[in-house]
Amino acid sequence: RAQLFPCHMPALLFSSLPLLADLTFLVQPPPLPAAAAAMEKPHAVCIPFPAQGHVTPMMQLAKLLHSKGFHISFVNTEFNHQRLVRSRGPGAFDGLKDFRFETIPDGLPPSHPDRTQDIPALCDSATKNFHVPFLHLLQKLNESGNPPVTCIISDGAMSFTHKAAQELGLPVVFFWTTSACGFWGYFHYLDLIERGYTPLK
Repeated sequence: RAQLFPCHMPALLFSSLPLLADLTFLVQPPPLPAAAAAMEKPHAVCIPFPAQGHVTPMMQLAKLLHSKGFHISFVNTEFNHQRLVRSRGPGAFDGLKDFRFETIPDGLPPSHPDRTQDIPALCDSATKNFHVPFLHLLQKLNESGNPPVTCIISDGAMSFTHKAAQELGLPVVFFWTTSACGFWGYFHYLDLIERGYTPLK
């Protein structure tokens, strides 16, 4: 049933691997050198659905996690990344070395006039084209000089991230970025189908 709406099924907060820690954190280890401490940071890869209403709440969560000591890799599509560069200048992404912006292609043709407004096309492309570039990005991040990726925080509309997380043995949490009202609407999709209300006659 989930394949009826692969891009907009309600997402539950869950993890593919246990995240509970034991009580050893109560024993404070001796301080690490700066370089070693940086590599010990938890590294969250945050990936929103490529539309403004999804990017903004994911960015707010990423900033909150960064303030609590996380290394953040924030993943935009190449199209959205270039829009930000054009609107804010080439130095828009300069700044903190532990809050990085990464990109993956959106799989849509370059001639597409405004990809962020064509939600059906974005949903279809996310389902078909995002998995492999995202998997390669995770592998690249793990091979870089940054802390290894410790978790993925994925938009609820980006279900392909679960497969990538499983392939690399990473925990993944799905974050529902739309409003509570929007979530409630999506939650009733299948109910509307079962009652025969859709498709509209």
